[in-house]
Amino acid sequence: MPAERSPGRGPARHVLILGGTTEARRLAEALEHQPSCQVTTSLAGRVAAPLLPPGGTRVGGFGGVAGLAGWIVGSGVTHVVDATHPFAERISFNAAEAQALTGVPTLALRRPGWTPGPGDDWRFAGSLEEAAAALPGLGGRAFLTTGRMGLHTFAHLSDTWFLVRSVDPPEGPVPPRLEVLLARGPFALADERELLARHRIDVLVTKDSGGSATAPKLAAAREAGIPVLVVRRPAVPAGVPETDSVEVVLDWLGTGS
Repeated sequence: MPAERSPGRGPARHVLILGGTTEARRLAEALEHQPSCQVTTSLAGRVAAPLLPPGGTRVGGFGGVAGLAGWIVGSGVTHVVDATHPFAERISFNAAEAQALTGVPTLALRRPGWTPGPGDDWRFAGSLEEAAAALPGLGGRAFLTTGRMGLHTFAHLSDTWFLVRSVDPPEGPVPPRLEVLLARGPFALADERELLARHRIDVLVTKDSGGSATAPKLAAAREAGIPVLVVRRPAVPAGVPETDSVEVVLDWLGTGS
């Protein structure tokens, strides 16, 4: 059963934030002192010690579309904001289907993806599997920043040395030549430069997560002249409006200035 912390009362609106991102936290902080809003942020529970946002929180899955729809109706949710990670695709599709079932309006808060600039050497892959297939031709010492959940995809690459950075230790199959760095962003450009140099990294592998917290690694790779293998974002559900602005969400909720 999901762990819950009581969100308290809110007289006019109950906003369910599907969270786990910086944007979700910023939204919860903006709504913290809105007397007309009760806020519950839902976290997937994939991080052992998540940074809890202000307001009410729940940790754990809903049990699919039916479970999410039931929670929305049973908790009196009036608005849903999908502010999940760009690669947390299943929950976004569940949220879209729950909107169709419940009629509760849903807005997606998605950060823009990264775009290459002058001097960047970016290669693109449609999935982690494609990235694993392309990696041996790009370098032998890889800085892998795609998260611990998909690390098994690279476990068969015995000739590549990996530096893996994640919040929690990886589980399951991992590459045989591996060093794990436990760290939570944001990361500074100077530190990323030093990291690439110290470990003699010759290829960076990342998901197109967007945002500023982990973007300095891209600048460091550009300066070092090493290629970046970027996993493209998965498709998003149709029929759910989206924005990259917390202020737009506040206006949508009727709480903007």
